[in-house]
Amino acid sequence: MTCAKRSRRSRLFTYRLLALAFLLAFSSLLSRQTDGQAINAANSPAPRPSHQNPNGMHIYIWAGLKSHLPGQHDYPQFLADWSKILTEHGAVVDGALHGPNAADLEHIDVVIIYKGDAGYLSEEEKASLDAYIRRGGGLVSVHDSLCGPDPAYFATLVGGAKKHGEINYTLGAPIPYTIADAANPIMRGMSNITIFDEAFYNMTWAQNPSMHVLATTVIPGTPSAGTHKGEVVPQIWTYEHTLPGGQSARAFVWMQGHQYANFDNYQIQQMLLRGIAWAGKKPVDSLVDYVLPATTSK
Repeated sequence: MTCAKRSRRSRLFTYRLLALAFLLAFSSLLSRQTDGQAINAANSPAPRPSHQNPNGMHIYIWAGLKSHLPGQHDYPQFLADWSKILTEHGAVVDGALHGPNAADLEHIDVVIIYKGDAGYLSEEEKASLDAYIRRGGGLVSVHDSLCGPDPAYFATLVGGAKKHGEINYTLGAPIPYTIADAANPIMRGMSNITIFDEAFYNMTWAQNPSMHVLATTVIPGTPSAGTHKGEVVPQIWTYEHTLPGGQSARAFVWMQGHQYANFDNYQIQQMLLRGIAWAGKKPVDSLVDYVLPATTSK
């Protein structure tokens, strides 16, 4: 082999080594860039759902497992339906079929409870709820959510409660409302209607402060009502209070909801939307008046 040929082969080998080194360096750079993009994507928040209100109040729906007969106590359906309703009325909604933990409650304005016997709280749930209320978090209790083993304690959270195991219910019956505070903005448009549902009596009421009555009913003469027939008992109320060492907090209570169809009643729905907004310390009509932005194509 001549010296010229050996020189050309040496240069060719050198060029190949340089090309290989370049390719390896470029591949490493591309890999680091891709990894960096993946890390940035992982650390970036998920995009906000289309048309979600960026300034909406944050609501957690605490529902429970379905109980009772078809059309009654449909807690899972409430979670599904009212997640949509509240979102369409400008709220940001989360929820589950179990109680919220401290992380769930971190940025929540209102917890809506529609769950049988929610008064049965674990120590962890009780601690999380107490801390949430101490910072001024709102509660909305629907139907038998205020039932449990210690009504005196739960009454300090929502203004009134009933003890599980006691006969303190009418079962299904006509429930006539008498509006006790027609001037209250929560009750705007609410009339003395009668709905077929269930009413409670034998209540344990909060003291110092006491709750504020918005509507009462006359207990109908069902077999389970017994001698309580004819009693006038609050069924809708508000409650403002301050737990020791905490901020002022609000609760709104509607004791019906035994029959799930009553959630579709226009007057009831408007009242609930206003009560939820009030409990969250928002303008009472903020949910009722919210207008969903017009849909635009991408």
